[in-house]
Amino acid sequence: MTKGMQVLAPDRAVGGARVDRETAGKAPRPLPTAPDAVSDGRRHGEVPSRGEEPWQQALHGTLGLTDATVSDGRHAGVIRRFRLGHLKLATLEGSGLRLRRSRRPADRDDGLLVVLLVERGNATLEQDGRRVLLNPGEMVFYDLTHPVSLDFPGPFRAKFLALPRRLMGLREERLRQVAAVPVRTDAAVGSLVAAFVTHLIDMAADCPAATGVPLASSAIDLLSLLVEEQLGLGARPAAGLDRLLEIKKFIARNIDDPNLTPQTVARANSISVRYLHKLFQADGGTAGQWIQRCRLQKCRSELAGLDAAKRSISAVAHRWGFTSASHFSRAFRSLYGISPAEWRDPGVQLFEEAVAQTGSVAA
Repeated sequence: MTKGMQVLAPDRAVGGARVDRETAGKAPRPLPTAPDAVSDGRRHGEVPSRGEEPWQQALHGTLGLTDATVSDGRHAGVIRRFRLGHLKLATLEGSGLRLRRSRRPADRDDGLLVVLLVERGNATLEQDGRRVLLNPGEMVFYDLTHPVSLDFPGPFRAKFLALPRRLMGLREERLRQVAAVPVRTDAAVGSLVAAFVTHLIDMAADCPAATGVPLASSAIDLLSLLVEEQLGLGARPAAGLDRLLEIKKFIARNIDDPNLTPQTVARANSISVRYLHKLFQADGGTAGQWIQRCRLQKCRSELAGLDAAKRSISAVAHRWGFTSASHFSRAFRSLYGISPAEWRDPGVQLFEEAVAQTGSVAA
């Protein structure tokens, strides 16, 4: 039997996860019994592999990696791919593979940020003049708006989480600073994210509709925290950092107050507005921008929540301090690259489908 790459997928969307297919129109059939074939017990489609084309087709849709090279022209391996909310999730397993993206994306849909977590074997990633060697348990970000190469020299298993870069809500220069830089999985947020990503991908196919999209939103929030932690680990302590952290905590506690402004923040913390702006300037922004970003993060989380279908977008915006629905919509799109409705609707649709099919949100 010729060894091949299989793309595993349930024959329908399960819970909150949607499955990308490479085998539309083909009846599911059992995995081959080759020693290195992998089965997860679910029905799936199979793509027989002779050469590199099946890998290229499957990986382009999932990770934007368009060039695949295998050492002997044949490859044994498995790709499991799912969508969870706005995330693309994948597990790759095989006997060795080299992946490339040599050109910039042709459209904004390819503007993805990817988290790679190596579970077995080793990997080498190169991007923007940086070269990272990854061992089992290690993790790295890479940016699909820039050329990238990824090599697995021997047997491997790796997990990938891809999301639109804009959904991180972070400035371009901050994303650039963490791409192709090893993530400190021994640091607090790094270890949490590694465990969360692993479990999220493993359970994606069985994730209930009512919790799939909120989990995807939580993943994005954790990744944003991870980027901030990575940047902080490499930065020198700045004068006034402790004071800035205290002020950020004050803002977080009062973020639902529509009257929260730089002026009220300065007055409550017994400092001048000028000094407040100086503290935030050292952090790369302004106090007003930070307040708005915190409001938007709260709105984003609630719009992906279990009861998002029960609340209007304007009600959510008002709850977190926005007095104008149109201003909220413009600010949301400016930060995250999509409208509030585009962010909320996948979760609402899955929720409603689950209720229609089963009469229960625990489908």
